[in-house]
Amino acid sequence: MLSYHSVLSFAHLQNASIMGLVEVVILAIVQGLTEFLPVSSSGHLVVANALLKQIGYPPTEDLVEVNIVLHLGTLLAVLVYYRREIIRMLTRDRQVAAYVVVGTVPAAIAGVFLKKGLEDHVTAGVLENVLVAGCMFPVTAALLVFAMRRKPGEGEYTQLGFGKSIMIGIAQACALLPGISRSGSTIAAGIACGLKREEAATFAFLLAIPAIAGAGVLEGLDVLDEGSSTALGVLAVGFVLSFLVGWASLVLLIRFVRQGTLSVFAWYLVPLGIAVVTWQLWQMFGTTAAAAGG
Repeated sequence: MLSYHSVLSFAHLQNASIMGLVEVVILAIVQGLTEFLPVSSSGHLVVANALLKQIGYPPTEDLVEVNIVLHLGTLLAVLVYYRREIIRMLTRDRQVAAYVVVGTVPAAIAGVFLKKGLEDHVTAGVLENVLVAGCMFPVTAALLVFAMRRKPGEGEYTQLGFGKSIMIGIAQACALLPGISRSGSTIAAGIACGLKREEAATFAFLLAIPAIAGAGVLEGLDVLDEGSSTALGVLAVGFVLSFLVGWASLVLLIRFVRQGTLSVFAWYLVPLGIAVVTWQLWQMFGTTAAAAGG
């Protein structure tokens, strides 16, 4: 016969599992929507994690592992969507593969240094800081407005060149900051380099493939060191959901690019940034003042 404590322990595990699934579903939707839409997936995940924590949802036992699975889902979405361009890059337009490699270097270097900084607890406060994300959302908004107001060139990504590839790669490296959109910054940089809007978007997402994969590898090394704890079924739900939502958001983004209306996201990012900054300042100063007054 099950003891009273055994029943309580089982109920606690079931409740924790359900809450973990709810959090993974929320994070998968956030990841799928924001990985490709120019609103910063890292910034939204930082904010979502903080909100979940504040309303009482316990964090998943292994958020790193969950992040890997969500990245894999969105990576599959971009691989499937750009499968023809990828095949051409590997067969006919091999210079594009070289441009992608060169453009990946700035983010790779920054990623290695940031990982080292995280291990030394130097940069963790920046990359996981909700206030930083709130401050950077309006910066992304400004990039989108710039990109859409600037007259696009006639250049094609297949003729980009190494110098411009590095410039776009530097823009991608800046997107390691939460709140700076990778797609927004790289598309804006591509347009600034004289590419047509859709050509800039195509190169931006080809450049995102090694970046997303690299982030997964770096986080995967952490999982190998720490071990796995999240249920396989929960991870499977997160993977499928991030793929489906990621695919839909990618289709939507390309539509906005073709119409030249990416700046519409600025109307979301600026109020979001103000709201997040206000929330964080209240957390820092308002709560302290209330406690002191009490």
